Amino acid sequence: MKILAQTPDTAVLAELGRRLELVRKQRSVTQDQLSEQAGLGVATLRRIEDGKDGRLGSWIRILRALDMSHSLDQLLPEDLRSPMQEARDRTRRRGRPDSENGFTWGDEKR
Repeated sequence: MKILAQTPDTAVLAELGRRLELVRKQRSVTQDQLSEQAGLGVATLRRIEDGKDGRLGSWIRILRALDMSHSLDQLLPEDLRSPMQEARDRTRRRGRPDSENGFTWGDEKR
């Protein structure tokens, strides 16, 4: 299932739990093993996989235990620029005199 902006929170948690369970099983890791590696109780891991727990701290521990903490950076990228700001920056760069852009026609006064 693709998670969209209008997907209800409960459905998002259920889908993330399903994906977590899939990754865990693909790696041949039991719930007991993963919960121990993550420093969580087995019941907590079960609730997360069932889509009934959404504590970010628990997810961080699990992703670290699965060596997937790099995916956390995708939640909120460090350099999040808006399309409007990028358009403004492009306009400013284009609005500079040619000599500031490194281009000259060759007939400038020295």
